[in-house]
Amino acid sequence: MIDIHHHLLWDQDDGSNSLELSLEMAQIAADDGITHIACTPHSNSYYDYNPDVVSAKIAELQQHLHRENIPITLGRGCDFHTSYDNIRQAHEDPIRFSLNSGSYLLVEIPDQPLPPSLDEVFYEMQLDGLVPILTHPERNLSLQKDLSRLKAWLRGGVLVQVTAGSVTGRMGKTAQRIAYELLSKRWVHFLATDAHNTTSRPPRMREAMELVAEKYGSDYAHLLCVSNPLAAFTNKPLQPQMEALGLYEDETVSRTWWQRLFGR
Repeated sequence: MIDIHHHLLWDQDDGSNSLELSLEMAQIAADDGITHIACTPHSNSYYDYNPDVVSAKIAELQQHLHRENIPITLGRGCDFHTSYDNIRQAHEDPIRFSLNSGSYLLVEIPDQPLPPSLDEVFYEMQLDGLVPILTHPERNLSLQKDLSRLKAWLRGGVLVQVTAGSVTGRMGKTAQRIAYELLSKRWVHFLATDAHNTTSRPPRMREAMELVAEKYGSDYAHLLCVSNPLAAFTNKPLQPQMEALGLYEDETVSRTWWQRLFGR
């Protein structure tokens, strides 16, 4: 399994607070069957994201993993929050925050209210060559009440990542219910741990992958936990996806300017 959303690096945000904890988290991930981890510190009003510092810490941690015989390959990414400064910097330097300096970008949006400008933000990211991956929409308070914005973003080419802990119920009943709704519609492209520690937010995906396989099929589970995240990690196009259900059912009634532009 490949984990593209993981707060593994110490002293970068509210994730790991020590090298020792980072190594412990990596060992748990490896024992669970995770082979690749994208280290994705927050970039928001509380935490500054410095690509050079992040890359240096990743290199240091990778050396420690080799010494400890922990079979994890690390990569660099960012838990990108849609602040004005972040959006401007991503426009000026599209690979500053992206997964391994490729096209895929993890994007976290505010809980509430959802800014009307998000449609344009996602559209402009794609014009800049980025593929936005919306992180944990099942945990977003606004989207929990109304998925219509998410539906429009999916039509426009935005991809979706759901937290493994939401699937297993660790993130609460509402997040679990929305996760299952999204999964049943095939609106999800990635599962990831969004791990922050070894207790409340542990780096485990196996149980969630098995639940998805049981409820929605092993092929879909493999797409979400192996094929799609590996493509994002290595900056390759996603293979053909399973058909999304109900995404275009009202397309003949109303088509936004964004959908018309993309021919969707």
